[in-house]
Amino acid sequence: MTSTSRTVVVTGGAGGVGRSLARAFGANGDVVVLADLPGERLDAASAELGVAAVGVDLSDPAAVAAAVAGIAREHGPIDVLVNNAGILHLHGSVTELAVADFEATIRVNVLGTFAMTQAVARHMIAAGTRGAIVNVSSIGGRQPTPGMGAYESSKAAVDALTRWAAIELAASGIRVNAVAPGPVDTPAIRLGMPEGSPMREAWLERIPLRQFADPDQVAAAAVFLASSDAAHITGVSLPVDGGQLLV
Repeated sequence: MTSTSRTVVVTGGAGGVGRSLARAFGANGDVVVLADLPGERLDAASAELGVAAVGVDLSDPAAVAAAVAGIAREHGPIDVLVNNAGILHLHGSVTELAVADFEATIRVNVLGTFAMTQAVARHMIAAGTRGAIVNVSSIGGRQPTPGMGAYESSKAAVDALTRWAAIELAASGIRVNAVAPGPVDTPAIRLGMPEGSPMREAWLERIPLRQFADPDQVAAAAVFLASSDAAHITGVSLPVDGGQLLV
């Protein structure tokens, strides 16, 4: 995979998928830095994983730029960015969802991803780093589910941002891809949709392989896309969905 240690920044690193990403890149020999909202959750993830952490509000472009500069000063040039941070919980129909809830989803999922991508891309270009950026998208950007339109719209935008950044950053040797999972079996999902629950069974009916993605499977796809094995891959959004997009 990698012959030398890289500096890898994982946003949303305090969550279930974020922790799996950190463990996977760490097992690959990389130096991992978590970036998430400051607080006990981030501190706990940092201590559990034994990695560095930076508290930052990703919806604040100035704070993002400062955080990226600080990471580079402390850990050296950033080689890989994984844009994993996002919110999923603001749901509602197109006629009922509050505009403020739609805006909050876009601010974190899209503007946060853009701000991090822009700041890290500027850093990579200045440092001459032929790096990789991996966005965590969702198959929801391509397959609608009633009530989840704000989240799914944000992930469709992340896919578009992935292609936009990929074509513009290719000249600098920076690859940009996305991993697009379906439902991921994180602790939060298991709490909201426990084994045997009608909601979980309804979701499983949509998945040909009849299982949710394990967070480690999402992380493995991200590690691959950030590796030299994927050196000729850019601008793709790779489904990790058990075949859900097939139906």
